[in-house]
Amino acid sequence: MPRPKRTPGQAHPFLKWAGGKTQLLPDLISRLPPGIATGEITRYVEPFIGGGALFFALHEHHTIEESYLSDVNCELTLCYSVIQKDTEALIERLDHLKSAYYQRDEEERKAFYYEIRDSFNRQLSEISFDGYNPDWITRAAWIIFLNRTCFNGLFRVNRSGGFNVPFGKYKNPDILNAENLRNVAKLLAETTIRQGDFTGCRDVVDEKTFVYFDPPYRPLNEKTAVFTSYAKDGFDEDDQIRLAEFFRELDRTGAKVMLSNSDPKNTDPDDCFFDDLYSGFTIERVPATRMINSNGAGRGAINELIITNYRSSER
Repeated sequence: MPRPKRTPGQAHPFLKWAGGKTQLLPDLISRLPPGIATGEITRYVEPFIGGGALFFALHEHHTIEESYLSDVNCELTLCYSVIQKDTEALIERLDHLKSAYYQRDEEERKAFYYEIRDSFNRQLSEISFDGYNPDWITRAAWIIFLNRTCFNGLFRVNRSGGFNVPFGKYKNPDILNAENLRNVAKLLAETTIRQGDFTGCRDVVDEKTFVYFDPPYRPLNEKTAVFTSYAKDGFDEDDQIRLAEFFRELDRTGAKVMLSNSDPKNTDPDDCFFDDLYSGFTIERVPATRMINSNGAGRGAINELIITNYRSSER
């Protein structure tokens, strides 16, 4: 199924995010609850916002009165907050970084990348994530710069919270897309952004809410486990179980809930981890392309899971 085309003025993800849902969008969009189109659903909630592909695509085609975005990754929610509150200041800082980067040759660019990465990691012990402040603007610019110039566009941190992705060697990285940042800001103007655990959305979920969960995927094997380190505390099987319990809790509120994850049966036909966790709900397997693998030859077609507490009337 082809990816939806972007139209002028449409906001789209401003970060390259491991596990991003751009390629899965047609499958997700076709499985939206009917209440989205009829206006019965008035609130959208996404507690693992990541790159926000579904959030942006949903608002391109449907009118949603309220949106609630959150993530445990404080760097990520900082970025969204800065775009929401200080877009032009962020664009100015990114423009400086872009100019400084492009006037260097490859070796100088590499040194500049590590200089910014070191500054970013040193600032971690000094910056406060508790309340919005001007330091967030510089940090957001660094995050976007590092994301656009690092290897594979990964956001990966070590147990101390330090960004540890190496230089990417791209010839013409898209460091600044001012038009898109302004489009994103317009969309975020009426959006609530919070940092924290996925259960923090409980107070905004009711029968008029659509919730989309896109957690760090359960690794298919030990080699892919490294790519799930989007937050210093990780997301293990106990968290997956806790999320399934929360999925059932939200189901009891009357909300429409969708979740995506990896399909363990790609590597072990007898692994029923998610089939058991979400027994009683609609579990569908859809083809996807593995986009994250240390070996480029290993990027191929696999199945992913889309789990809902409803069945779309469109299919």
